Amino acid sequence: HRVDRRQRQMCIRDRLRRHVAGLQQGGAAAVKLLDVGSGGGLPGVVFAICCPEVDVSCVDTVGKKAAFIQQAAVALKLRNLHGVHARVETLSTPFDVISCRAFASLPDFVTWSRSALAAPHGVWLAMKGKHPEDEIAALPADVAVFHVEQLTVPGLDAERCIIWMKPA
Repeated sequence: HRVDRRQRQMCIRDRLRRHVAGLQQGGAAAVKLLDVGSGGGLPGVVFAICCPEVDVSCVDTVGKKAAFIQQAAVALKLRNLHGVHARVETLSTPFDVISCRAFASLPDFVTWSRSALAAPHGVWLAMKGKHPEDEIAALPADVAVFHVEQLTVPGLDAERCIIWMKPA
């Protein structure tokens, strides 16, 4: 089971790193990632640890959760990790990557976070359970799914996947 988890983490991290490398080759300065509805910091804190070249902001509407992320950043000495107490739809700072885990339906996620996406190079990644065919079909016409990554979680007999999207 340990190998499966490492392979899954490497796959997500490697895909994110490839996207970041492409942005940097295209002349992007610091690559910025926004993790929406971060709660206790998953996956935002993990992204900050695995990808120190990425500036990670974790946004949550609950102030205590955002404060926890700030405290974790200090305790772990992660200068690239920030806790933000706000609603995602109020953010206007552009981000290159916007992620979520167990936040909302795909259409709601992209609609609420669209103002923070640095289009046209920006991408969304959403961690979901079972492949969300209905949610994908309900996405706005100007959003395209470009990759669905199937995940295996050791010890869990359930489907998991990551949906990668971009402006069409």
